[in-house]
Amino acid sequence: MRGLAKALWVIFIIVFPFIGILVYLIARDGKMHERALHSAQHQQQMMDQYIRQAAGTADPADQLAKLADLKEEGVITQAECDGQKSKLLT
Repeated sequence: MRGLAKALWVIFIIVFPFIGILVYLIARDGKMHERALHSAQHQQQMMDQYIRQAAGTADPADQLAKLADLKEEGVITQAECDGQKSKLLT
């Protein structure tokens, strides 16, 4: 190959891939942002769920319902129920 052919070949090999990448990034930028946002939200939900599970804390409404059931069954007194309720609500 002569010098001009080598130069054109180098330009073809180096420049066109960069143009293709730039076109891809410009054309798909919105979709990539949406996927990244959705992924971040999903990861946050999974982390929150794991923390609640690891900490042993359920939904406060569920815990209040369990307290009411325990009080009705006579397992705990009204004073104990009120103390636990105030802990849950703060």
